[in-house]
Amino acid sequence: MSSAASRVWFITGASSGFGRSLTEVALSHGDLVIATARNPEALSDLASRVPDSLRVLPLDVTRPDSIAAAVQAALAEWGRIDVLVNNAGQGLIGAVEECADAESRASFETNFFGPLAVLRALLPHFRERRSGHIVQMGAAAAIANYAGFGIYGAAKAALSSLTESLTQELKPLGVRVTLVEPGPFRTDFIGRSLARATATVPDYAATSGRFGQYLARIDGKQPGDPHRAAEAIVRLVQSGEAPQRFVLGRYAIDKTRKTFAAKERELAQFEAAGAATDGV
Repeated sequence: MSSAASRVWFITGASSGFGRSLTEVALSHGDLVIATARNPEALSDLASRVPDSLRVLPLDVTRPDSIAAAVQAALAEWGRIDVLVNNAGQGLIGAVEECADAESRASFETNFFGPLAVLRALLPHFRERRSGHIVQMGAAAAIANYAGFGIYGAAKAALSSLTESLTQELKPLGVRVTLVEPGPFRTDFIGRSLARATATVPDYAATSGRFGQYLARIDGKQPGDPHRAAEAIVRLVQSGEAPQRFVLGRYAIDKTRKTFAAKERELAQFEAAGAATDGV
């Protein structure tokens, strides 16, 4: 059984990027981690170094049977889960017209329905214990989206809206919820976790096409440090605080402020016309 002083983390998509960094940082703080991944072998080096504190489990968030098996094994291991990090995800680059139905649905399966299924599998446990912290990994594309990220950003925006409701539903039950919104970080998201639409429409070369080229140029040069991000998230969980949104990196912070300001200006411009639609 786990020590009462140690938190038990359940992290999806832990083989690389934020998931791997969060696993390492949580372990360095003396916590216990259930690290899950479609390719658990990618964590074998870490598991061999800290065999008493880390358990690695296979988990594909698009498969309900895989989720059920991982949750059952996790609870059997240490008896509880204190922190869920819904981190698994995959990008999709392409104009809305270029993204086929199958590609779009696959993006939503990984970025929205998968995290939703993990939530639903663990919510009874959190409700029963009247404690815990759920961390949802969002994206800057859900703050304000880009040409070429229509489907991916829509899936992350759906996760963001879901998290708003989840926060209100779980607060009276003692369960904290935080949506993390990172800007560009030096993970392998662009190189390894970014799918591309198979169709190409030349008319979108100057919009979504240019955005795809931009992503390729900044790969490995992003300002964000995933280890520092993980440290910030772990410290937030340790503090007991739970902001509804935790924006990471100056880029995402600036983007959030500019987005709010632009929405306020537009609202003011059309406020009178919109208000006039109320009845007597």
